[in-house]
Order: sequence, then structure tokens, then C-alpha cells
Amino acid sequence: MTTLENESIRVSIRPKGAELTSILHKPSGIEHLWQADPMVWNWHAPNLFPVVGGCLNNQLLVDGKTYPIERHGFTRQSVFETIESSTTHAVFQLRSSSSTRVHYPYVFEFQIIYEIEGPRLTVTYRIVNEDTKTVFFSVGAHPAFNVPFYVNEEYEDYFIEFEKEEPLETHMLSAAGYFTGETKLIPTEGNQLPLTRHLFDQDALVFKNLTSRRVAIRSDRHNHSVTVSFPDFPYLGLWAKPGASFVCIEPWLGCADSEGALKPIQQKEAIQQVAEGDVFEAAFTVEIA
Repeated sequence: MTTLENESIRVSIRPKGAELTSILHKPSGIEHLWQADPMVWNWHAPNLFPVVGGCLNNQLLVDGKTYPIERHGFTRQSVFETIESSTTHAVFQLRSSSSTRVHYPYVFEFQIIYEIEGPRLTVTYRIVNEDTKTVFFSVGAHPAFNVPFYVNEEYEDYFIEFEKEEPLETHMLSAAGYFTGETKLIPTEGNQLPLTRHLFDQDALVFKNLTSRRVAIRSDRHNHSVTVSFPDFPYLGLWAKPGASFVCIEPWLGCADSEGALKPIQQKEAIQQVAEGDVFEAAFTVEIA
């Protein structure tokens, strides 16, 4: 386990998946990250690569050949190497190997960089193309934040506050986790989306057309908040297991497949690419106030 710490927050990351396991706000003593109760949802904040969401038939089509791949990719199950570490900064790395090429044929390095400054954590995804051709990929985050923050509070005391007041159009998912082509407007109160125990009964809310690039978990009962800023990520997912005491705020560069026929990777919706010899980076931040 790697720990980053300053006067404001203490952050822990485990080698498996280079996954955050704790974001502790020191002045209040509040643990903001879901603690992976195996009876509810056994993750804290998985990192998603080289796909986000599910692929049709659990297959990835690259250069005419299909590869088996699980929902959200294989890196959340992979053990990363720690290549840099200090009290406020750490870099984790996963390099392609014979085992990754069973699922994803490219030669790459996937690095996840964690850095804290004051009450802010910055997470940077870096994809290094070590192949002799363009590498196509998706990448995203899936952190789960505890709600409520304090004892003697209710989940319904909280809301998601969007940076801007705008229509929240979610793209509907089938029971298998693929987009159906249907959309639905989610009721809001100005720029606030109230949290309820039934908000995610029909799976995640997936927003593809947001102008907001910042959302916060807030309550009218106090000023304590968690803000996630995602300037590099055009898609946002919100999810919780129905009835669970957390909410996931998920910045994405990529998304699940739509129902229909399997498409080549370069035709997948919101697919990203990095040219031979180039490096791709995207970052988001979590700030406690």
C-alpha cells in the first residue's frame, strides 16, 4: 500500500489496479471513499482501461480479430508497479505483456499518477504508445464516495451540484449494459440533482452532452463537500448500487457499446487514440472542502 499525506488529506493506493482505497479528510476525520463492503460492492475506485463499460459479446474487434475482454477492461484486476513515490506523489505503471495481449493486442505503458496538494488530489492517466501503429483505447475513473458524510444523516440529505444549470439527458442502458438509443431527462432543482435511494434503479446515469466539467456532493445541512473536476473528460457517469450508501462520480473518455453489431475498435463511440511514439494524458481532481 502506498500512502500520500499532507496537513489536509491522507490518500492510500493499492498495487492491484493502482486503485485508491482511502481519501481521508484529516481536519474532520471523515473517510470519503467507499470502503468496498464485499456484501454490497467490492471496489473503492477502479481505473478503467482499455475499455469503459461493456463490449458486445465481451469482445474487442481489432484489425479483423476478436479478443475477449471484460466490462471496464483488465487493468482493475492487474497489479501495477510503483515507479515513483514520495509523501505527496506516486506513479504506478502497467506495461503490456503476453497476458494483456490475449485481450488487447497493442504494445503500451499505462501509467496512473497521483498527486496531492492541500485538500486536492489530482489523478492523471498517461498512455504511452510503444507500438508501431496507432493505439486505440478508452480510459475512465469509477471512484465511489461515501454518502452521507456524518452519522445521523440520511442519503436523501445530499445532492449532486453541477457546475452549470443544464438539462440532464441520460442515455439508457439495456439489462446487459449496452446503450439502447433511448434517452431520458432527469428531473433537477436548478443545477442540483437530489440523491435518492431509487435514483439508480435503472442502472447508471450516463451524460454525453454536459457542458459542466465540475460536480460536487453537497448537503443543505452543512458546508462540507467533495468536488470532482474533469476538464479532459466529455462523458460523465453517476451510479450507485441501489440502496447503497455511496455515489460514484465517473469521468470517462469512452463508453459502453450500443446494441447491434460489433464494431472495429476505431469505430467505437468516443474512442481515443495515440500515435506511434506519442503520449496521451488526461487528468481529473478530487477536492475536499
